[in-house]
Amino acid sequence: MKEYIDSGILEVFVMGAATDEEVRELMYMKAKYPEVDEALKQLETDMERIAGNMAIAPPPGIWDKIENEIDDLIRRDTYTAQPVKFRTDHGHNGYERSVPPDQFISIESESNHMRLHKSWRWVFAAVFVLGKIFLGFAIYFYLENRQTQQQLQELKTEIRELKKK
Repeated sequence: MKEYIDSGILEVFVMGAATDEEVRELMYMKAKYPEVDEALKQLETDMERIAGNMAIAPPPGIWDKIENEIDDLIRRDTYTAQPVKFRTDHGHNGYERSVPPDQFISIESESNHMRLHKSWRWVFAAVFVLGKIFLGFAIYFYLENRQTQQQLQELKTEIRELKKK
């Protein structure tokens, strides 16, 4: 189960780059194995914490400007009863053409997941794997350094004892 958790599929899912098949597999594994569910919850919590720590506060007064702009748009729409204008679209031949407004669909999303291009999935997976490797090296060298410091201290103690004799 640890191999599945360490495979990077949880990270891909949390970033919203998982395929439908990967999502189905993860939901099955999550329901069957509590450790997968716990690892997924922990990863989501960590990602939220990272996003919260990296968030940049908007400049002061920006919310007022946005609110005023929306109010202006609402006032303009209610007071000016102009006919709907067609949106213009530049085709691949460079000529401008009129496109009826019903050809475009407004979409409101309720999803909390980011959608990324599939090639980025491998980049994120590689960064994750490299992070694990660097963490392993950091722990290894930390332990080696600690052991060397301990041996150095023992040698200093031996030298002091030999000097006393």
